[in-house]
Amino acid sequence: MRTGWPHNPAGKSFDSAKLKPPTTATSVNDYAANFAQFLKTRKSGQPFCFWIGTQEPHRSYERDSGVRAGRDPASVPVPAYLPDNEIVRKDLLDYALEVEWADAQAGKALALLEAAGELDDTLVVMTSDNGMPFPRVKGQIVEDDFHLPLAIRWGKIAQPGRAVDAFVNFRDFAPTFLSAAGVPVPAAMSGHSFLAALADAPTPAPEAQSFATLVGKERHDVGRPYDAGYPVRAIRTEQWLYVHNYAPERWPAGNPRRVSTNVDAGRPKDWVVAHRDRFFDLAFGKRPEESLYRIDTDPACLVDRAREPDVAATLAALRSRMEAQLREKRIPACSAFGEIFGHLSLLRSAHACLRHLVAAQTGPAGAGGHAGAKKRRRLAGSGRFVVVGMGRAADPVHAAAPAILAQERLHEIGCSRWA
Repeated sequence: MRTGWPHNPAGKSFDSAKLKPPTTATSVNDYAANFAQFLKTRKSGQPFCFWIGTQEPHRSYERDSGVRAGRDPASVPVPAYLPDNEIVRKDLLDYALEVEWADAQAGKALALLEAAGELDDTLVVMTSDNGMPFPRVKGQIVEDDFHLPLAIRWGKIAQPGRAVDAFVNFRDFAPTFLSAAGVPVPAAMSGHSFLAALADAPTPAPEAQSFATLVGKERHDVGRPYDAGYPVRAIRTEQWLYVHNYAPERWPAGNPRRVSTNVDAGRPKDWVVAHRDRFFDLAFGKRPEESLYRIDTDPACLVDRAREPDVAATLAALRSRMEAQLREKRIPACSAFGEIFGHLSLLRSAHACLRHLVAAQTGPAGAGGHAGAKKRRRLAGSGRFVVVGMGRAADPVHAAAPAILAQERLHEIGCSRWA
């Protein structure tokens, strides 16, 4: 993709170190060794931001690699929206093996920091950007796609061994990193710092936490007439998920005649497409304009209660709450101009607009980089920062933007320029 940047805006790539992977589908990049190379390039005591983005667990997988590694298909819990058969169970094991590999690489990176005596001064964030690449998950607005793992370590600040129930949105990362570095958060950022939840003090009272979050998408695929998107906005609370599909006449996962390019290729997809049963309808079928799921009792999002009279007031309240937040944050999905963001031909020219917008709002860059086919970052200040992102390729517009804006604000506190 041509963006106009002279380099990946996430920073210089560190991916020269290679290894022999455990499967033919696993990346040959040695993420920990590349992180070690980055650490050698910085000056002693220099604050930094590094983003490790592993290829794993992206597809494809080596077929039956999980079984060959000693995992038992009978032990696999199969989500209710997938067929429970040997094909799916084995593919889930192959997926789990890739997740374990990514976890192990993160462990090696932590060991490097510990050996350098910097682990307890480093803010480490491990998360992902979407759910598993299976039918009805990745790219869809359901619980298992956007309810993601998030583990954070900050040895001298965060009290360990706690599970915090407050909701965290991806847009909260940049304000949190800036706050930790002592840098003012720009008013244009719509997220909020969650440093209070990491502090050694007791967990904040519920009223001081966020128990609702907005989620949504414009597109995740091509394949519709004129390559139109599938705009969705939703609000998730402790109990409910309300979803508004702004173009319910379109196929949510791409046109089935084109084998629904929105869903990653794999054996489970092949099985679902071939059988065209209720699992096909769940993954590929058209969806109503509004859906409502009781997440605390239906995390698989199988029972749409939007048309039940006894929850009509709940649906209306959630719709009003979501639309009020969209208007407050000036998100155009529900405006008269929202449709313009769903057409790929217009988005191509929008990349140049984004580049000029970022350039106009930010100053010189700080020391940073990313490893392998993906990105890892470390921010500056009194501590250190490492972000480990599982399954996110080096796409300068998608995942990098919040960290770019954060890191480029950090030039004020002594970071050197990127290579």
